[in-house]
Amino acid sequence: MAQTVSTFEPAARADSPAGAEVIARYKETRRRKVLLFCGLLGLLAALVVFSIVVGSYDLSPWQVLRTLLGLEEGPRRIVVWNIRLPRIMAAIVAGWGLGLSGLATQSLLRNPLASPFTLGISQAAAFGAAFSIVALGAGGMQASALHTSDAASFFIHSVYAVTFFAFGGALLATLIILALARLRKMSPESIILAGVALSSLFTSGTILVQYFATDVEIATVVFWTFGDVARSTWREIGLLALVTGGAILYYLFNRWTLNAMSSGEESARALGVEVDRTRLIGMFVAALVAALATAFHGVIAFLGLLAPHISRRLVGSDHRLLVPFSGLMGALLLLAADTFGRLLVGSGTLPVGVLTSFMGAPLFLYLLMKGLSR
Repeated sequence: MAQTVSTFEPAARADSPAGAEVIARYKETRRRKVLLFCGLLGLLAALVVFSIVVGSYDLSPWQVLRTLLGLEEGPRRIVVWNIRLPRIMAAIVAGWGLGLSGLATQSLLRNPLASPFTLGISQAAAFGAAFSIVALGAGGMQASALHTSDAASFFIHSVYAVTFFAFGGALLATLIILALARLRKMSPESIILAGVALSSLFTSGTILVQYFATDVEIATVVFWTFGDVARSTWREIGLLALVTGGAILYYLFNRWTLNAMSSGEESARALGVEVDRTRLIGMFVAALVAALATAFHGVIAFLGLLAPHISRRLVGSDHRLLVPFSGLMGALLLLAADTFGRLLVGSGTLPVGVLTSFMGAPLFLYLLMKGLSR
């Protein structure tokens, strides 16, 4: 036994040649990933400046800088602080939250197809908003625009009523999923199928509500369901940022638990992880973030599915890196989609949810085909 220990002891020592090489390789890999994260942050900052500059009202970077420093007044200040900057910050915060929510659902359910959209959370929020618009008369018609020309005819009488019912619908879908998972001991694959069923149920409910609505109410419901980051005020942005920040801290604090669960429930339990409790709390936090983002900005499809998969391709499956990378990638994708939509149409009327669907649908089909091939 002593001879066996002496044989393997040098390979395990950090000061041995093999151990030093492994440590050096690990540090180099970590340094590259940190530099990549800093580079993506720089890209996000550049995209923020570009998004402020471009638009129907021309601004130079110097004028933007002066406006941000409070040295400009009049139309430039209104365009930057009241129109473009809230839209940009909403895209960053909502994209970060949806990317983080998608990562959490995929890791906790151990299913690459999991996301707020595929679990029915977004569709439930849309049903809640449609119910409030039609049943409570929260939608109407007006002549002036709110933030985009899409709102020139249709608007929301009571924004907070629509937000409250959309949030309630999203939480209802989450509670149903968690109840099925806990009471019926459903597998992660069965939970995804339950989410698909809930998506169909709430979509049918939205159609039924629209059947009894007037033309103006139908148009208002359709307008709300289009993902649009231009609806939020600084109050909604601050609330979503506060919840998203709390979710980031929670998942970073539980990063080792998420790593353990990614290797399987039995392995996680062997390591002392309370799998059911962790899944329940983690899914609730993810649903809370997704529900607020959907309630404030409408249905933004597939972003929670797309961002985590891109991040895994970049940094692997370690949640110490996946948590910040998934949020950052979600923010980048949503801000890029919104900026491209403004440039493509010119008036800012192209819904950002359409562009994220165009990005996410091919990935969803690829993952589905890859899973079937196994």
